[in-house]
Amino acid sequence: MRQLKLIWDFRGPDSLKIAKHHEIHLKEYILLEKLDISITGFESINNSHAIAFLVVNENNMKPIRDALKPHRGQVF
Repeated sequence: MRQLKLIWDFRGPDSLKIAKHHEIHLKEYILLEKLDISITGFESINNSHAIAFLVVNENNMKPIRDALKPHRGQVF
């Protein structure tokens, strides 16, 4: 089964701090919806760009995408 990485981009001097905080909300959503998702995270791209992400199975992507509105996605 193909997995997709849903990504939220944050820019500016506080981008990493915001991405870390956004991951907390992604984990809360996973618990609230009782989803079988174990891969979440955040990473710094550079000092003014960071991302938060979660990885979903392709067949479960559409309802999660529609609910959480990621900025972009890619194959994991």
